[in-house]
Amino acid sequence: MKILIATANAHKVDEIREILAGFPLELCDLRDFPPVEPPEETGRDYAENALLKAVFYSKHTGLPALSDDSGLEVDALDGAPGLYSARFGGHDMPHSQKILRVLELLKQHPEKGRTARFRCCSTLVNPQTGQTLSQEATCEGFIAETPSGEHGFGYDPIFMVDSRRTMAELSAQEKHAISHRGKSLRGLLGQIYPTTNAPTARP
Repeated sequence: MKILIATANAHKVDEIREILAGFPLELCDLRDFPPVEPPEETGRDYAENALLKAVFYSKHTGLPALSDDSGLEVDALDGAPGLYSARFGGHDMPHSQKILRVLELLKQHPEKGRTARFRCCSTLVNPQTGQTLSQEATCEGFIAETPSGEHGFGYDPIFMVDSRRTMAELSAQEKHAISHRGKSLRGLLGQIYPTTNAPTARP
């Protein structure tokens, strides 16, 4: 099956390719097609945003399109930045500044703790069969007091996966084995290829 990775985020493209390496797929991405202005993410939740992006890019290319929507949910901040993680503080704000904003907000609520999770919903729209598949998954953890680690992207440097390491301190293989995106994508493609043993790892 030829599938479009329906995101303009180069980091996501790389992660999705790595996670799905064990599945019998031919993957392409938006760099293989004429540029188009991305759709506005107006969904009320991750599933709606993932679906609207998959539908939009499937129509643009004529291919089955795989999209996801994800976010960091901090319990002490009532689930923020959540659905607006990529837009937290504005699209143009670097993630290093978004991270500092989260840490600053948490200082105002020390009594509430630092528990958090990453959530991801992956959706595949296939215009050739009319089939739409979706899978949501989470990765539980807590927010570090300071950023640490050089790997990953986004909020990875402040998301503690255990008492010692942030997600940015994991190898790619370790991250994909436990991450919200890894679990979501494997669950989604497992609906199509239930007997495929995609490679995983334990941290």
